[in-house]
Amino acid sequence: MVATPAALEHPHGQRIADRVRALGIEVERLRTNRLAGVRGRTERETYARAKATMAIVVSPPSRRTLQPIAPSADWRVDLAEGCPAHCQYCYLAGSLSGPPVTRVYADLDDILAGLAEYAGRGTVTSRNARRADEGTTFEASCYTDPLALEHLTGSWLRAVQHFAGWDAPVQLRWTTKYADVDTFVGLPHAGRTRVRFSVNCAPVSERFEGGTARVPDRLAALRRLALAGYPVGLTIAPIMPLPDWRERYGDLLNQVAATVDGVPELDLTAELITHRFTPGSKEVLLGWYPRTRLEMDEESRSRKHGRFGAVKYVYPRDTMAELRGWFHAELAARVPACRILYWT
Repeated sequence: MVATPAALEHPHGQRIADRVRALGIEVERLRTNRLAGVRGRTERETYARAKATMAIVVSPPSRRTLQPIAPSADWRVDLAEGCPAHCQYCYLAGSLSGPPVTRVYADLDDILAGLAEYAGRGTVTSRNARRADEGTTFEASCYTDPLALEHLTGSWLRAVQHFAGWDAPVQLRWTTKYADVDTFVGLPHAGRTRVRFSVNCAPVSERFEGGTARVPDRLAALRRLALAGYPVGLTIAPIMPLPDWRERYGDLLNQVAATVDGVPELDLTAELITHRFTPGSKEVLLGWYPRTRLEMDEESRSRKHGRFGAVKYVYPRDTMAELRGWFHAELAARVPACRILYWT
């Protein structure tokens, strides 16, 4: 655990340092505001060092200018960057550059104070008639996993409190692969925070999601929050057409149905995301996980161009149509209270 001098000048930076020290973890104060000494002799060594490092820093100025994050939310708000989990399909491999150090932002108070100017200006969910009731939405887990860090930072608790006291049509959103929700059960939230749990069928979660909570534990946490009145959600991702995918994902949906059975006034959504990769993310992931069994075969995929000409590889059109049709039909049949927000 390290902290930059600038970070420790912020009240929240000091709060994080105090929390970490209370857990018996030493916090090293860096001489400068730059992180150094993380790179190893090999990509794998660099990965191991970086994954074992958390840095308390001030957010870059670019992070304070919010950007739309379609199709999830009107705006992306970053409270941290990086994740201590070891998911072999990690999409951050193609989104973030440099060693995967987890950076937590000390200027949280300023970040939250700056959100007000974005309320009512959303262009993603706010313009979607099916989601307009959510108000202006703010996604706070784009580049991290909140519950992986909350016990060290307290950042998402403060964010939930901020939105609970914000008397406006707004919603905080975040997704997680962890299950420790004790901090949030009983916390006043005013229904303005939707917590989603990233889940997958057993062959995917058990093989590719290292260092995370078991899916049954994530679902148990979802139930606890739903019973506490939170809007909750499923992020079923990354969906993969395994040889027996219907049976495997059917088992998952049955678990979900049992999880939410009997929850009064349930507000449950689903976001359905298929696996995709880019040339850059494939190269990084193979450096991190050289023995991975993750399928990343360009020849079996469709090549698509995203914004600014970026290339990504997705499943062929027929496969996508088959997957989409099955999930829409089976969610409606097995979990009728669940509202699908999008498929991608």
